[in-house]
Amino acid sequence: MKKLVTGFQRFRDHVFEEHRELFRQLASGQSPQALFITCSDSRIQPNLLTQTEPGDLFVVRNAGNIVPPYSPQGCSEAGTIEYAIDVLGVADIVVCGHSGCGAMKALLEPEPPKGLPAVTAWLGHAEPTRRVMQSVYADRPADEKLNVAIQENVLQQMVNLRTHPSVAAKLAAGKLRLHAWVYKIGSGEIFAYDPETIQFRPLIEVTPERQSRRMLADAIGP
Repeated sequence: MKKLVTGFQRFRDHVFEEHRELFRQLASGQSPQALFITCSDSRIQPNLLTQTEPGDLFVVRNAGNIVPPYSPQGCSEAGTIEYAIDVLGVADIVVCGHSGCGAMKALLEPEPPKGLPAVTAWLGHAEPTRRVMQSVYADRPADEKLNVAIQENVLQQMVNLRTHPSVAAKLAAGKLRLHAWVYKIGSGEIFAYDPETIQFRPLIEVTPERQSRRMLADAIGP
């Protein structure tokens, strides 16, 4: 806790003072550019990765960067997505997985985590990813299998997002773009899914327009 308190003091005395006007503006409301859905892993810092300022990103974080399919009963992720789109008017949603994801490691284990019933239940939302890994990639080496699972899981969230009414409506109107990313912790690289080549490629090689145009076509069909 000492590190946290010392950090806050440094923020208050230096960072806040240097950006006082920005925080004054933010005090009256927010207008984020994107909804950023990522893992709770402490190594992932969305604003640091994207070099954005406070107020630029509306963030959802949970174990495994999972978006449960829409349900009328709702969940925190569904409420946040709905608010981001219908109230804040974000035009882009990024789902960002990452290398060495503990949730995906647990998903690939033959038995559920012992003594962690809540974790086991949560990973049930990633069952499609587990099934894909079992049916298509069962013979891959462990390290390669984990990397593939991380990518497949991010793509599955693209499917799940489209089940949310607010997402489906904005996609159909051409007012929303979806982006699938994977961050490599050890190298500092981000790879984005390119629907044209059906693979993850360095982010700088995949333009948002190219990615979203194809994903929109996939969402609404022929």
